[in-house]
Amino acid sequence: MTQTREHWSSRFGFIMAAIGSAIGLGILWKFPYTVGQNGGGLFILCYFLFVLVIGIPLFIGELILGRATQKAAISAYTESSGGKPLWKIAGVFGVMSSFLIMSFYSVIAGWGLSYIVMSLSGFYQGLSKEQFANVFTELSKSGGISLFWHFVFTAITMGIVFSGVRKGIEFWSKIMTRSLLILLTLLFCYSLTMDGFGEAFRFVFYPSVSKFSFSSALEALGLAFFTLSLGQGIMISYGSYMKKEENIPKMAGIVGSSVVIVAILAALTIFPVVFTFNLPPQAGTGLIFQTLPYLFAKLPGSMVLSTLFFILFVFTALTSAIPLIEVVATNLMELFSIKRKKAVLMVGCATFVFGIPSAFAASGGIFPDWEFIYGKNFLETIDYLVTMWLIPVGALLGSIFMGWIFDKKRSSDEFCTDGKGLVLWKIWHFFIRWIIPITILLVIVQKSGLINL
Repeated sequence: MTQTREHWSSRFGFIMAAIGSAIGLGILWKFPYTVGQNGGGLFILCYFLFVLVIGIPLFIGELILGRATQKAAISAYTESSGGKPLWKIAGVFGVMSSFLIMSFYSVIAGWGLSYIVMSLSGFYQGLSKEQFANVFTELSKSGGISLFWHFVFTAITMGIVFSGVRKGIEFWSKIMTRSLLILLTLLFCYSLTMDGFGEAFRFVFYPSVSKFSFSSALEALGLAFFTLSLGQGIMISYGSYMKKEENIPKMAGIVGSSVVIVAILAALTIFPVVFTFNLPPQAGTGLIFQTLPYLFAKLPGSMVLSTLFFILFVFTALTSAIPLIEVVATNLMELFSIKRKKAVLMVGCATFVFGIPSAFAASGGIFPDWEFIYGKNFLETIDYLVTMWLIPVGALLGSIFMGWIFDKKRSSDEFCTDGKGLVLWKIWHFFIRWIIPITILLVIVQKSGLINL
């Protein structure tokens, strides 16, 4: 059964969807505490360079592959390689990454939904710092509550993807991406009035060599992949919805620069709160759910601030969860000739079921010996496997494919839509062929323990 492929209704729609996909929990949840753990300014500079030199070229490559083939990841690699199984695996890696990320992502996002309700009910009143921390501990250990919000968030995401590209993904991405940018700007403006803003500004922009290491650089590279939604098949699908007249390098540049700006804005929103109350910036994953709510409670308008922040948190989660379900569903639609609603229902149900152990990870209600055997709970294990292995390996295969296997003429035609930019394409092709694969391979080898730098 041949199905007509939808396309974005406008350039703005694609930009909002792509920025929304990139500005996910990686920016609001992972970026601030990773910056804190790796010394601030020098890490951010390294992250910016990796986005520019590695992230955007790879982003361009995925969009080119999608638009040239008008297919999702698995079919795109299969068609462009003449059906060679090795390159089909590159697409499979991307689909697997999206599926696995969604399975635990919705659990974390579900905690954000819970905190919206908790903020509106004034849960923070009269609690000590230790009691605030215990609230999240109890929430994460409550498998039943985590499961409920995991289900709610998955259902909301499915409902959006059900409606297709224009009426679902593009329509809601425009609303939520603009809303989260407005919310983030409002919270940033509030942080400007705080005593700790100056110290936060220095922390974010002042290079701290003593706290930076080669591992920090590799962490910055991994974060660049994660925050740009690379190696997950997402941008291949989004590229397949692009019209032929759109300038791919220009669009990639807009999205990449927007992600960097929003990442810095998020850091300058969160760290002033942390420094105002003289807390360590390297608070780890508990920064969002344990530290910040306690600090919000000490500020004027605590209910409004806390509620707005967690609405922002959920919006960022939704804009990046939408393509996670979309990319898996689109591949199912192409491979098995099934309709969108059936594919979305299958993917949503499957990610929900696979995510159940993540919802019970902290409580040990399912696989109680998991952490003892594997050193991490179930959610952390899946997160680690995807972030440290599946995404980098998928990105490595994708860069090698675009640099060495994909037809050069086809590639340059997609890159130079208006007949201009051949010199820029040659520079891009050099990076995608040599610089990017070598850099990613270095990350993989270091993470494997074969070298320790």
